[in-house]
Amino acid sequence: MCNVVSKFIELFEIRLIFMKIALVVLIGLVLEILVWIGVGDLVGSMWYVFFWFIAAFFIGGSIIRKNSQGLMPQMQQMQMGQMADPSLAGNLPKLIAGFLLLIPGLITDVLAVLLLIPAVQNALKAAMMKVMMKKQQDMMNNMMGDLNGMGGAGAQGQNPFAD
Repeated sequence: MCNVVSKFIELFEIRLIFMKIALVVLIGLVLEILVWIGVGDLVGSMWYVFFWFIAAFFIGGSIIRKNSQGLMPQMQQMQMGQMADPSLAGNLPKLIAGFLLLIPGLITDVLAVLLLIPAVQNALKAAMMKVMMKKQQDMMNNMMGDLNGMGGAGAQGQNPFAD
């Protein structure tokens, strides 16, 4: 009975997360449309905005194509626990910017252009490297804890080779 209740609570929490994501996407879509209409009125024609979206789409595709070479092997190395290549952290902001340029909308295009600024890229790289190092450290701590778990429950997190 307790297992059924915990599964119900888990499904309810997942549903709430998806509802929050859907709400954020809906609000973003409405904002994009309002900005599109406002800029179209400002420049005098919606066609200029439409042609900007087409140009941004091709620019985003080009950025993604240029910076995604060798991405999958690096991601597989990270999953296996090996140290990531620093070029992955350098290419990821550019890949995100390219993806944002593929999405038609002026707000996403502004975010993409911000991601292409080197100072923003450096800040994002530093944050990503910090997160990756923390994940790798947690993985190593879990591995050492599992290794030490053979000697008893009190040995969690200790060095098995220490005197």
